[in-house]
Amino acid sequence: MEQGSTSILSAALVLFFVMDPLGNVPLFVSYLRHVDEKRRTRVLAREVAIAGCVLLVFLFGGDGLLHVLHLEQESVTIGGGIVLMIIALRMVFPQQESSRRPESKEEPFIVPLAIPLLAGPSALATLILMVRSDPDAVITRWLPALGIAWGASAAILMASPILIRVLKKRGLTAIERLMGMILIMIAVQMVMTGIREFMTTT
Repeated sequence: MEQGSTSILSAALVLFFVMDPLGNVPLFVSYLRHVDEKRRTRVLAREVAIAGCVLLVFLFGGDGLLHVLHLEQESVTIGGGIVLMIIALRMVFPQQESSRRPESKEEPFIVPLAIPLLAGPSALATLILMVRSDPDAVITRWLPALGIAWGASAAILMASPILIRVLKKRGLTAIERLMGMILIMIAVQMVMTGIREFMTTT
């Protein structure tokens, strides 16, 4: 990724696509359908805030894990591209809805809305890989990118009841698959960059 505002925006877009708030709108609505209408906004805000805290923890502490594993930059770049490719393919070819349908009628707390639907393994892994690619840019680049992605995701999820009525399930699915196609191209570019870097250093 390039330096400056462009890299912040591109990183924010990648995180936004990985968090997949539009794809999660139907699930959020389904999990909250048994919650009293007066509490839904409060529950949504709480879960989104918890997810943000978890993402921040991994932003500032996740790089230590990769450092302990002694992973090289090229491995991180190629591995990140493969991870993003898998995420994107799941967005384009989603799993059956029945396997993701909520069964509990209790008010959700942390699981599954905050974790793993918003701050899931994919988003956490992407954050770690970004920080590992440039550890010195945590404050100047990755933190603003996370703030943009989280803010946009939070806004969409807070408006999920309205979006599900306006766009319907078919419209949300179409947008999610478009996001998946864009993410596939980003993933391919990451793999190509990693291979190029490996070839030039050997």
